[in-house]
Amino acid sequence: MVRFAWFRRAAAVTAVAAFGVSLSVGIVAAAGDEEEIKFELPPPYFGGTPLSYFNEHLEEKSFKPRDPFLAPKGAVNVSKGKTVTSSDPDPTFGKLSMITDGEKGYQQEYLTELGTGTQWVQVDLGAPTEIYAVLAWHFHAADRVYFDVVVQTADDAEFTKNKQTIYNNDYDNSSGLGIGKDKEYIESNEGRLFTALKDGKGVTGRFVRLYSNGNTTDQTSHYVEVEVWGKPAAK
Repeated sequence: MVRFAWFRRAAAVTAVAAFGVSLSVGIVAAAGDEEEIKFELPPPYFGGTPLSYFNEHLEEKSFKPRDPFLAPKGAVNVSKGKTVTSSDPDPTFGKLSMITDGEKGYQQEYLTELGTGTQWVQVDLGAPTEIYAVLAWHFHAADRVYFDVVVQTADDAEFTKNKQTIYNNDYDNSSGLGIGKDKEYIESNEGRLFTALKDGKGVTGRFVRLYSNGNTTDQTSHYVEVEVWGKPAAK
């Protein structure tokens, strides 16, 4: 059942201030076998209506650059140009191939819009991969919160083998993917970094699937870009 954000996420109203984020993150050598990954970020959008939304499950917006992310040496964006499929094979506008084309701007020309309700996009990495992080951009030309964001990996396209969840903020299980304990968050030009690292190791899989279920502005789901950072899995 489709539900509007103001019915589903009822609470007090708050105003969120304008952007103040860095445009890039540099590489700094780290001890051992890790190094800081360089993420190329699009420019921020200065404008739009402040977000009027509050929820106890919403994390406070940060006005500082994201903390450096360390990953095993040799990690690269393994999803660039890879095949994308979706629960909605015919987007309202945009193309699924745009989700891994490297374009991350806030302009509508870079945006792919899926239908209403719970939808997913899926990236085929082409081979088993050790995944350290997934970096995703939804619509970021204004402050928005996307609901029921779930990120999973698997060995097969049907997600029946070695399925692993690395992020889930569906706190009321409205998408039927299980109750998540992660926080909702406000979109920005930095994208959202979903970390798969644990004790210095990533998760192994060939497919990455990202779910969402509408947002604070409307009932649709949007994607600008998805990056998967890792390297080929050891044989």
